[in-house]
Amino acid sequence: MLIIFNPAAGRRRAHRLWRVLDIMVNSGLRLELAETRHSGHATILAAAAAKAGQRLVVAAGGDGTIAEVAAGLAGSDTKMGIIPLGTANVLAHELGLPFAPNAVAAALAFGRTRPIWPGLACAGDEQRLFVQMVGAGFDAEVVHNLPLRLKRIFGRTAYVIQGLRESARYDFPMIQLTIDGQSTEAASVIVTKGRYYAGHYTIAPNASPTRPNFTVAMFDRNGPLSALAYGTALTLDQIGRMPGIRLAAAETVDLGPCNTQADGDPAFAEPISIRNAQTPIHVVVN
Repeated sequence: MLIIFNPAAGRRRAHRLWRVLDIMVNSGLRLELAETRHSGHATILAAAAAKAGQRLVVAAGGDGTIAEVAAGLAGSDTKMGIIPLGTANVLAHELGLPFAPNAVAAALAFGRTRPIWPGLACAGDEQRLFVQMVGAGFDAEVVHNLPLRLKRIFGRTAYVIQGLRESARYDFPMIQLTIDGQSTEAASVIVTKGRYYAGHYTIAPNASPTRPNFTVAMFDRNGPLSALAYGTALTLDQIGRMPGIRLAAAETVDLGPCNTQADGDPAFAEPISIRNAQTPIHVVVN
């Protein structure tokens, strides 16, 4: 079993990882730990492990690390495990994965899997696999400008702090998008595989990462007050009651030029096309 971990994640997360690994080693499991050195390195490590015939590769981190590992395993028979160590851990909440070290270790040892169907965000010849969502507009602007140090210190609260900063300087332009050939526009857009956003807050109640296709959440009202209202409603799990929000099922989504984020990490700034990945990935669940 290969564990892929970002050593820059911080001491607290490293401590949580070692608690899980200690339990697994004491249970007689053979482990190998690989530390990432730069963005995209987890994909390289996972792809090499899959090519070598590794049966299980574990992403120890948040949704960004999980997406990188998934990209490396795409098209292979290698299963993916998850040790949730991220800020939001959206996919872990989505799949009902355990967080307690004993339960995480037991799930990985047992190895029961469930398929997830990632998406692909494509810009020209480049593509990026994502397991949960692509965001465009205000939330992407926050992600692009969020200092890593602030995120390490404050966790999810860092996004609130950065959101207040961006609300004072972001222009809130309308975003042009095309959903299955139908053109529209919105102030902010979330193309999601699952129900949750920013942890366990519901944004698309009927979505599921275990199926192909997407749900597109479109926020029609722009400006700092609307962004604050949407953010507050989200944390109260009342986003579905807010006016100016549309949900649409989609097979394909094209976004005009704007900053985007994928699984909580900065992504493209040019026009992108969002499609289904060709094959699912089998994820170990509890």
